[in-house]
Amino acid sequence: MESIREIYKIGYGPSSSHTMGPKKAAEIFLKKNPDVASFRVALYGSLAATGKGHLTDLAIANTFAPIPVEFNWNPSVFLPFHPNALTFEAIGSDDAVRDIWTAYSVGGGTIVDDHHIAETKLIYPDSGMDNIMKWCYQRGKSIWEYAAEYESADLWDYLNEVWKVMQDAILRGLDTEGPLPGELHYPRKASAYYLKARNFKSSMKKRGMIYAYALAVSEENASGGQIVTAPTCGACGVMPSVLYYMKKFQKISDKKILKALATAGIIGNIVKLNASISGADVGCQGEVGTACAMASAAATQLSGGGIFQVEYAAEMGLEHHLGLTCDPVAGLVQVPCIERNAFAAARALNHTNYAMLSDGRHMISFDKVVETMAQTGHDLPNLYKETSKGGLAHFHGLKKSKH
Repeated sequence: MESIREIYKIGYGPSSSHTMGPKKAAEIFLKKNPDVASFRVALYGSLAATGKGHLTDLAIANTFAPIPVEFNWNPSVFLPFHPNALTFEAIGSDDAVRDIWTAYSVGGGTIVDDHHIAETKLIYPDSGMDNIMKWCYQRGKSIWEYAAEYESADLWDYLNEVWKVMQDAILRGLDTEGPLPGELHYPRKASAYYLKARNFKSSMKKRGMIYAYALAVSEENASGGQIVTAPTCGACGVMPSVLYYMKKFQKISDKKILKALATAGIIGNIVKLNASISGADVGCQGEVGTACAMASAAATQLSGGGIFQVEYAAEMGLEHHLGLTCDPVAGLVQVPCIERNAFAAARALNHTNYAMLSDGRHMISFDKVVETMAQTGHDLPNLYKETSKGGLAHFHGLKKSKH
């Protein structure tokens, strides 16, 4: 597995696979071809189907500016390796193609090419939770200590910056009102939820706060604000809200939260390696489902759970999102994405409670659920995988056509 830094990327929304990834690919291609007359970019599959709503073309054009770029949109063409594909062409002053490169945005802002060459190297010897659990059990260590064993010494400095950006996104989101950008004119709700929740008592207040925190980050992402992929932009509200909730209501220290981030990073890494965190590849189960698994594991560790309870919570976080489709209305990371972050955060706390009441023994392992999620995602029709051609997105299209 690669470094958990690749799960926690600091960047700007609204989409890690449709905005951050293509921007990164454009930067790589521009570095190879700085002195050309123009660029031509062909977008395929999901990148073409929902690229305008996700600001894909804007992210690429801004990267290439002031060199002009021409876009070709091919939403019905899916390249074999991954549905988020784009081909760059560098055009000389004589209109000849100087260079050509096909890249794939595979989720979480990660870019690979036709040779499947990833941006980063593998640093972990294990690829599944079963072996990691065995490593921890034999040494009497926690999952965060497994991460510390193989990451560089500056991991904690990086996670500290990640945690700072997460908290800043919550605070900005709670203090901002008005509609989000895009044709839906979707109103921000985090501020109102926060103010209302303050007037409640006990459990209703706590539940209202977790909703408000998750909405705050997701709304910041939808408006192009700075967030942390955890593991993606579309699911970026789940982890911060759960951790901030634990800090505020359980009085958990920042030091312990950084360790929980490390544990959650391992969970996200396992899913990314053995399945996918790309909504265009496996549906929203790969994004919000993985985020819920990460948050469930983190919250359970922060509640004093052992490695078996942490694994159980993570398993529930993913299992209970199996089959979740990715059908963003109008191709925007707003409906149903934002609400899903809020409910996944609340679910994570439920999984923690359930796991803490148990001894950690359960029927289906986390590794098995990851394998099942991958198969389920690949069995889903493409119209339910970030193309905005089915589900809720299709219903919105029908409504528009009647007016």
